[in-house]
Amino acid sequence: MTVIDDLIEALGTETVLTGEAIGERYRSDASTTGKSLPLAVLRPSNTEQVSLALAICDRHRQPVVPQGGLTGLAGGANARGGDIAISLERMSGVEDVDTAAGTMTVLAGTPLEVAQLVAETAGFLLPIDLGARGSCQIGGNLSTNAGGIRVIRHGVTRDNVLGLEAVLADGTVLSSLNRMVKNNTGYDLRQLFIGSEGTLGIITRCVLRLRPLPAARLTALCAIDSYTHVVSLLKSAQRELAGLSAFEAMWENYFRFNAEALNLTFFDKATPFIVIIEQDANGSDEDKERFETFLGKTFEDGLVTDALIAQSEKEARAFWSVREGHLMDQLLPGLINLDVSLPIGQLDDFAGDCEKALFARFPAAHVSFFGHVGDSNLHVAVWIESPSEHDLHEIDAIAYDLVRKYKGSISAEHGIGTLKRDFLDHSRSQAEIGVMRRIKTALDPNGIMNPGKVIPLRS
Repeated sequence: MTVIDDLIEALGTETVLTGEAIGERYRSDASTTGKSLPLAVLRPSNTEQVSLALAICDRHRQPVVPQGGLTGLAGGANARGGDIAISLERMSGVEDVDTAAGTMTVLAGTPLEVAQLVAETAGFLLPIDLGARGSCQIGGNLSTNAGGIRVIRHGVTRDNVLGLEAVLADGTVLSSLNRMVKNNTGYDLRQLFIGSEGTLGIITRCVLRLRPLPAARLTALCAIDSYTHVVSLLKSAQRELAGLSAFEAMWENYFRFNAEALNLTFFDKATPFIVIIEQDANGSDEDKERFETFLGKTFEDGLVTDALIAQSEKEARAFWSVREGHLMDQLLPGLINLDVSLPIGQLDDFAGDCEKALFARFPAAHVSFFGHVGDSNLHVAVWIESPSEHDLHEIDAIAYDLVRKYKGSISAEHGIGTLKRDFLDHSRSQAEIGVMRRIKTALDPNGIMNPGKVIPLRS
């Protein structure tokens, strides 16, 4: 029997999609770099079916590619023509909210926004938050160790995971749905799977930490005349605002492009940097007064040249709509979003060097920058007309060579996938990559789990 025959016999035709039943959406993640439809798409509805599917594929030496919401930008969920995709979309739902422990048990295929709303209904905040919250899935968030806008207060995804369940290549189910913050019992196996992009196994459910739901959020949009003042403002906000939950910086060209696209005007004149500061608050007048006092002090200290405080949720969303920049993809089709991490004090130096180098090679390019700053994360938005594969590789090489010069990371939160795989040695040593290979071989000896992703191919 073929692997498809075995899978259909074990799981049924409603779970195993082949031929014309495979929709175009399974071709690629949001990078749009996927070229081939998978050989088949499996849509298991529980962990037992994932286990059975992987055991069959491992026996046939059949490569598999886990797929979540397909919002990734590194090609990590793209299947090759002979690969079988395993979609977690039918494994969706919040199984439990433990109000005493402040935890939530969630299936891997649950959209992030669904989990956030369930937490909010129970009076909690699920700190993981991304712009793609409506379509990204929890399993994908864990598999890529997604970052997002709340990292400065609550950490990246791995910092909010207490336990998880994962299925290995041979079908073995590792279930450690721990709900305790303290659990010092040997190797922390959950961290092997978080950030491994499906190369070691498939995450099927997890236990997430919840936080008290803030009664209110205070949001300000600040105009700043130098990057030195951006850093000083960050340090001041970290010192003075106990509930600081976001600190998002936009370089002038990024802010101007997106504000104009949205037909929004905030300040009378352009400034080199615009920062969104957000604070979790208790909703009292005293909190608002302290926030206003803090901003007033930043004026006195010369850190801020102008500022707006959102007076409503609508105004706050207007600030964030510029930062999220969703219209860029429509206005600049094929936009390249590079995601890097560097020491906070050197973010603007890198941006200047990167812009200069990209314009030297592509004079008509659009190049702009924005980032979380407080967690060292900088995004580089690049667009050129009708790029070739060589052009795309050259853009990557220009940026990542500079990342290596600055001793940074080629991926802050998007993962490695295939698009950054060949540049991994710009941020990780050969000894580290060698250990990654050994771990991969130990957990996936037949090499069926998302082959060709993350770890560079041997030359």
